Amino acid sequence: MPPPGTRLAPESPQPLASLFENHHAMVFRTAYRVTGSASDAEDVLQTVFLRLAKRDAFSDIDKPESYLRRAAVNAALDVVRARRESDSLLIEDMPSSAACTELRELRDELRRALATLPPKLGEVFALRFFEGHSNQEIGKMLGISQVFVAVSVHRARRQLQKWIEANRTQKG
Repeated sequence: MPPPGTRLAPESPQPLASLFENHHAMVFRTAYRVTGSASDAEDVLQTVFLRLAKRDAFSDIDKPESYLRRAAVNAALDVVRARRESDSLLIEDMPSSAACTELRELRDELRRALATLPPKLGEVFALRFFEGHSNQEIGKMLGISQVFVAVSVHRARRQLQKWIEANRTQKG
């Protein structure tokens, strides 16, 4: 205990607080692009940083932005998968114009299809098409070759297309 009247030097910011301050907006945006919902993106943001806080050490993360982006994509895909099972969209929440309704339905259908992909394919697809990263950037983030990324993107697109076609056939 310091003597009375002694001023303590301010503590340096905690590494987790620093990571949150520097990357929370990116995590939210990433989650929002995958889920299409601000409330789901907020849940993903909380989940990502709670999981990080539970780790024994996170100073060993070499590339925090890449790590957090991947964590956000994976947590967001988990939310989409869980939503697929409960599919509780209220009619009042739907946009009013026909064009907006069709676009929203298409996005929802894509998210449901994305939830059926194996986790690695879903992650690669989301990083490529929701986040706009190149195959080379994704390869560096995930520690895989650019060729493997391209093959994964192709497989994901093909599986999504098959799922959407099968789903439309069942509805029609």
